[in-house]
Amino acid sequence: MSFTQFSLDERLLHTVQVAGYTEPTPIQKAAIPVALTGVDMIGTAQTGTGKTAAFVLPILQKLLRGPRNIHRALIVTPTRELAEQINDTVKALAKGTGLRSATIYGGVSMLPQEQALRSGVEILVACPGRLQDHIDRGTARLGGIEALVLDEADRMFDMGFLPAVRRLLSHLPKARQTMLFSATFPPDVEALASAALSKPQRVSVNLSAPASTVSHAIYPVPSHLKTKMTMAMLEDLVEDAQSILIFTRTKHRANRLMQQIGREGYKVTVLHSNKSQNQRLAALDGFKKGLFQIMVATDIAARGIDVQSITHVINYDIPDTVDAYIHRIGRTGRAEREGDAMTLVTDEDRATVKAIEKVMGRPLERKQLDGFDYNAAAPAPEPVVQPQRPPRQGRPQAQRDSAPRSQQPKRDSAPRSPQAQRDSAPRSQQPKRQGSARGQRSQGGARPSGSRNAS
Repeated sequence: MSFTQFSLDERLLHTVQVAGYTEPTPIQKAAIPVALTGVDMIGTAQTGTGKTAAFVLPILQKLLRGPRNIHRALIVTPTRELAEQINDTVKALAKGTGLRSATIYGGVSMLPQEQALRSGVEILVACPGRLQDHIDRGTARLGGIEALVLDEADRMFDMGFLPAVRRLLSHLPKARQTMLFSATFPPDVEALASAALSKPQRVSVNLSAPASTVSHAIYPVPSHLKTKMTMAMLEDLVEDAQSILIFTRTKHRANRLMQQIGREGYKVTVLHSNKSQNQRLAALDGFKKGLFQIMVATDIAARGIDVQSITHVINYDIPDTVDAYIHRIGRTGRAEREGDAMTLVTDEDRATVKAIEKVMGRPLERKQLDGFDYNAAAPAPEPVVQPQRPPRQGRPQAQRDSAPRSQQPKRDSAPRSPQAQRDSAPRSQQPKRQGSARGQRSQGGARPSGSRNAS
């Protein structure tokens, strides 16, 4: 089957060919004919199956006819990275048609987005929060939307965006085509589908298994040797691998591992949510262009990276869920290419391994790294440095403590007031009170300040 059988416009068939599409993927075969009819649709497909083109091509076909300079299609996505990936596909497939697109997401200036919105681009690729900001400011008017796509709805649910998506729906015309794509369907996503779609048709392709072109292996290793094993793996892989993606569970660990890999001379970058938007886009662009052969990332990147050259995925930390494992592994073996998934596991990871094997329907191959010293001792813990107390005001504590006690200044060495001198003397040596206060004043009056004590 070829794309010509979809009866697409000749301009789209040309861009499909230029983009390197040869034969439709299973999700494209199932979804494109349904979407072209204009009905609502629910699509279920794993990552890396050509899902984006499955909804972009029908949208472009629809928009080739009708008005221009007005927002007519809206694609809502959970992350900025994914928005950029989708927009890249839109631009590639819309080249030469005159149809324009823009991305709308937070973390960057609103001014360029406002300019794009005022110019009336036909296709918006947006994250819910920033799009709502533009609606509130009056810079985004969605009354002309004919096609709506809710991409990775389960991810939007995980990130807490479903209330924002429901609010967006209230700004859209009811007479529209809506397509919802999700890898999984928890109850909240099903409820969203019921609210947003009308009598949808469902298409589903390989929901719960990674691509068949990916080989899986797990490498048992003590926790303290995970970094050392990762370095040994990279030493074996870098000559033959195109791009390597390494996943960690935390941002701190991603930063630390990236620094350790960089010290070995590898071209490496890092991607996680603490990076600014510009830093994240630069990292993705550099990784895609081959400026960096290795990327260390957290799960925020698992659904946002679309780099065809990734040949190896290394799970430095095994993911928390089977779904997360499938999405991570979906970064390699894309578009029927071969890929390798390598997961480091410790004794604490046994339950997760069993869950993954249950979904896979077979045990994962156990491997050992040739020449690796599995008996290496754990590194010595770094010494704990106790924080020093700040010195007291006045003379530094260190100077006072370093001097012998006999040489340390006495607290009362400063001249004392007359009253203090009288109070410190023995009672027998203190002057007797002479009468009442009234009598003292009558005899001598009040002494001037600073006068010497006669007694």
